[in-house]
Amino acid sequence: MFAEHGMSGVGLRAITTEAEVNLASIAYHFGSKDGLLEALFAQRATPIAQERLRLLAECNAANAKPQLEQILDAFLRPALTLGVQPQFGGPAFVKLRARLATEPETTTRKILSKAFDQSSRQFIDALIKALPQMPRAEVEWRFHFMLGAMFYTMADSGRIQALTNGRVDPGDVKRALHHMIPYLAAGFRSAPVA
Repeated sequence: MFAEHGMSGVGLRAITTEAEVNLASIAYHFGSKDGLLEALFAQRATPIAQERLRLLAECNAANAKPQLEQILDAFLRPALTLGVQPQFGGPAFVKLRARLATEPETTTRKILSKAFDQSSRQFIDALIKALPQMPRAEVEWRFHFMLGAMFYTMADSGRIQALTNGRVDPGDVKRALHHMIPYLAAGFRSAPVA
């Protein structure tokens, strides 16, 4: 319901009716609608962040200075694979992540921050280490653009399938990563903006 209607578009009564629980149980377990959304999101986001950090640790263990492509793969693969699996919420969780990423509300930003800031900062640091000639601000901007590409790919709106008669399918994660990683790596390696 949060994915479909957003934070402000769904009330606790509708949630409790759909879940067939009473309002008091939500208050007892989660404190509020914000607390419910935070717990729901954390349950699904935590495995993604943990897998990202595990893959990054593997990159660091294998190489004193991991390749840019390895770092990008370690960041993107968990989002595109774990994030779409049914046990992690499937398409509804993907839609919820995209909605939270684009809603300006303080609560949604706090939820995303709590779930992903620690791991994302480690990836920004790893990218800076892999691109020592690149100013930090440039890497941060490029990380922002990578997030946009990731969310749009995850959202799988059907737009690119319509434009390409189905030849391009973001739902094919292996092919999506095969094309996305070199594209993003070229962007990260391009000359800094004057």
